[in-house]
Amino acid sequence: MVSFGQSSGTPDPVPLPALAAKSLFLTRPSMMHYKSTRDELLKTAGEVFANVVAGVLRVRVNYKYPLSQAAQAHADLENRRTSGSVVLIP
Repeated sequence: MVSFGQSSGTPDPVPLPALAAKSLFLTRPSMMHYKSTRDELLKTAGEVFANVVAGVLRVRVNYKYPLSQAAQAHADLENRRTSGSVVLIP
């Protein structure tokens, strides 16, 4: 299992014997383990955005809210009425 971020809070503890039964493992990566300097981060981000522009990567926006509805967007996030990306439009 891979856990990214904490949008739903800290995950529940996992008993290690449950993982050992099938040689499973748990990891929780952090960007700081892969990009240690700002220059590395900017270079990698530039590559990602270049791939979006080239059509190699597709950005999927699941929910859009006008900026005037920011409070509603936050309420929907807090109440788990959304999944995926949520974008505020100025």
